[in-house]
Amino acid sequence: MNRAWSLLVVGSVFEIFWVMGLKHADDILTWTGTLIAIVASFGLLIKTTSQLPVGTAYAVFTGLGTTGTVLVEMLVFGEPFKLLKIILILVLLAGVMGLKLVTGNPNQEGSA
Repeated sequence: MNRAWSLLVVGSVFEIFWVMGLKHADDILTWTGTLIAIVASFGLLIKTTSQLPVGTAYAVFTGLGTTGTVLVEMLVFGEPFKLLKIILILVLLAGVMGLKLVTGNPNQEGSA
């Protein structure tokens, strides 16, 4: 189960890269990297859904990707820092961590 969560986090990191690529790619090399990141992120998401509930995996995937994208925009690309944005990211991360904590092994839930 931990391997699936690890792959989901790696997939979320690739999501951050392709979202940045969609905004900042300007030549064939960066567009190729963006395409590779898209395939890798969704490939890892699909792989993890065989071991994790689809809804939970997708929520965590997009939550981590969104958080990472906002942070990279602020830290690397000079997006203005706003306290409310940071507070909302922390709320989002709390929800993602909560989903991980309450998600058990789907094979164990059905057995009595």
